[in-house]
Amino acid sequence: MLAAETVRAQGIDVLALFFETPFFGPEKARKSARAMDLAFKVVNITQRHLEVVRHPRYGYGNNMNPCVDCHALMFRVAGEMLEPEGAAFVFTGEVVGQRPMSQNRGSLNRVAIESGLHGLLVRPLSAKRLDPTIPEDRGWIQREQLLDFQGRSRKPQMALARQFNIRDYPSPAGGCLLTEKGFSRRLKDLLTARADVETRELELLKSGRHFRIGPQSKLVVGRNKQDNESIRSLAGERDMILKSVSVPGPTALLSGELSGNILDTAAAITAAYSDTAGRDICDISIEKGERNVKVFCAPVRDKREYKGYMI
Repeated sequence: MLAAETVRAQGIDVLALFFETPFFGPEKARKSARAMDLAFKVVNITQRHLEVVRHPRYGYGNNMNPCVDCHALMFRVAGEMLEPEGAAFVFTGEVVGQRPMSQNRGSLNRVAIESGLHGLLVRPLSAKRLDPTIPEDRGWIQREQLLDFQGRSRKPQMALARQFNIRDYPSPAGGCLLTEKGFSRRLKDLLTARADVETRELELLKSGRHFRIGPQSKLVVGRNKQDNESIRSLAGERDMILKSVSVPGPTALLSGELSGNILDTAAAITAAYSDTAGRDICDISIEKGERNVKVFCAPVRDKREYKGYMI
């Protein structure tokens, strides 16, 4: 937001881009752009980004977040959009030293090179601490009106926000699921088990409890009504939906191979998370597509017995 206002203050038209994947959504950015009356476009990069997540050249952060490679991809896509959008250069709100991995000087330089933008990538908030870029050298943007922010403190940014009368802005942390330990564990499990991953499978990682009950078999069990609805809506043609018949319980989704006792284990886990107080057995319906496949009579066991399956 601050970078956009800094550039617009020089009379330059700005188009804000948000790069969307199942790991980060555009809601906050859209709200900010609307508040600023800023032209805004969402660009979905899921498939290209997934390759970066699988094979990051510069590695991960603390979890499954390949921040340097991710930034380079985003700026590469932005560079591909320059001519179609009639734009001259790309700029970002990065600040030198604000993030130890992705915003140190070395990473900023690597991102500029890997993106293919080189001198067409401007960082208005730290421009005076970096080498001049092509837009600055050619007078497209005035370097003396850019800033010299550096480090992890947000006080200079907050002061600038007051100058621009920006009162409502998002916190600096959060927003990317790849930085979250639990989500990253689920994602790593999925990418290990599956060579070709569908977008709906990535969306499914956000809901319920996940159990790896076989090398190629997984069960997702809802925690609440919202989870249950989401799980059912994300079921694929080959997936099975499990649900207790006579007592309240979660919606569960079984995907993958059904060899051995996989179906029995899935039914037993579904029963364990159902309201089966005082019961020794629980009937579990198993659906595939629109038709009811069968009803399993599953033994009721303590859910702690299945903790070893949980991802």
